[in-house]
Amino acid sequence: MERNLLTAAEAARALGISRATMYGWLAQSNAGTLLIRGQPYTVEYLQGGAKGQGRIQLETVEIERIKDAMRVQPCRRWQRRPPTKRHHYPGIHVELGDPGN
Repeated sequence: MERNLLTAAEAARALGISRATMYGWLAQSNAGTLLIRGQPYTVEYLQGGAKGQGRIQLETVEIERIKDAMRVQPCRRWQRRPPTKRHHYPGIHVELGDPGN
């Protein structure tokens, strides 16, 4: 696997989201509140600069990991059993039918 670095804009384009959404996800990830498909998620990224205020870069491996988290997998539908026929009724303790016969 290649470990090329992508800027936040390139990463957003690769994920099919806007750059603003990408920055929002990174902020939520830092706060521990990012959810992808209902699951908590942490995005790992690099930020250069002397005080950590430089350009944000993500590895291509991380982009693939995020894509896997976003992937929709169809659920198997459980087949239901047909309803069983009831030969008795709750609370009725006598034979059913015409009372004149």
